[in-house]
Amino acid sequence: MTDHLHTAPLRFTLSLLLTPLLLLTSPRLLLAQGGPPPPSVRVVEAKMTLLAPSLELPGTVVSRNDAKLSAEVPGQLMFVAEVGTVVEQGEVVARIDDTYLTLQSREYTGIVARESSRRGFLEKEASRLRTLAAENVAARNQLDQTESELQAAISELEVAGARLDQIKVQLSKTRIRAPFPGIVTERLQNPGEQTSAGVEVVRLVQPDDLEVVARAPLASLNYVAEGTELKVRTDYAQGVGVVRTLVPFSDGRSHLFEIRVTVPASPWRVGESVRLAVPSAEPIEVLAVPRDALVLRREGSSIYRVLDDDTAERITVTTGLGAGGMIQITGGIDVGDRVIIRGAERLRPGQKVSVLTDDPAGDGARTAETR
Repeated sequence: MTDHLHTAPLRFTLSLLLTPLLLLTSPRLLLAQGGPPPPSVRVVEAKMTLLAPSLELPGTVVSRNDAKLSAEVPGQLMFVAEVGTVVEQGEVVARIDDTYLTLQSREYTGIVARESSRRGFLEKEASRLRTLAAENVAARNQLDQTESELQAAISELEVAGARLDQIKVQLSKTRIRAPFPGIVTERLQNPGEQTSAGVEVVRLVQPDDLEVVARAPLASLNYVAEGTELKVRTDYAQGVGVVRTLVPFSDGRSHLFEIRVTVPASPWRVGESVRLAVPSAEPIEVLAVPRDALVLRREGSSIYRVLDDDTAERITVTTGLGAGGMIQITGGIDVGDRVIIRGAERLRPGQKVSVLTDDPAGDGARTAETR
């Protein structure tokens, strides 16, 4: 009983303190004071738009320069570039032991020098004997023999020179060089291993010369051509590519043709799976709004239109043809109607809104009432 008597004044005091706070936060009181500001929304005008029906096809990003570089001479690998190494065109990515070829080069360099000296001697001897041959029969016979030896020396020099050139070519091929700038993505052999002509050593990929490869229905050939711009997207990125080439051949079962679309290096990566939008019919003009305008509910699709008095009106619509970020709508919307594309999620029909417009002074978005 005593405890109850002591706590009663405390409860009364707390109720006196809380009552003003409750009154201040009462919705009715807030409304009496003007209520919260109207929610801000962003709008666009519904307009007639030329849309082309399209198919979204799976594609893969590939590099136009993706090569497995092979050895051209046998030998032991002395160096192979590490995976991830960035190289310029002409830079060495692997080196084969050249000891034996270097010795052969020295040998044939000596043979060429010897045959060249012999040819020089025989040319001088033949010149001397030609002078004597006019007066001396013996000299004439000796001239014939010298000229024969000179021709043989010239032939031997040509053979030795050709053999030396071959060895020099083989020596140059002990350095496997990058045919284009790129990144070493795979080591197919390692230093210390024996390699042979034709054996793949490294894989080199150029990461900034990319294209999307996809297979499209033959019917799409009527609506796409070289130079056509197509939209490319993934779940996290989107962009535009240009058709580089079409391969209008297919087998009897798939009825598909190959399409190659050039895309920029960013944001795409080699080996990435993407979706490619390929036209499937002639474009038609329809009343369209951005897809962001749609409010999807269990009972169907709708959009909010801003009336002249800046109230939001909910309109049930039927969607039709879609292309990119635009979609066809029918049902209660006219060309020029202001359609909400941002901020419609929590609106109620008849609610006042404040339309966001871009600040022409460059200070960002500002709130303004549309009259």
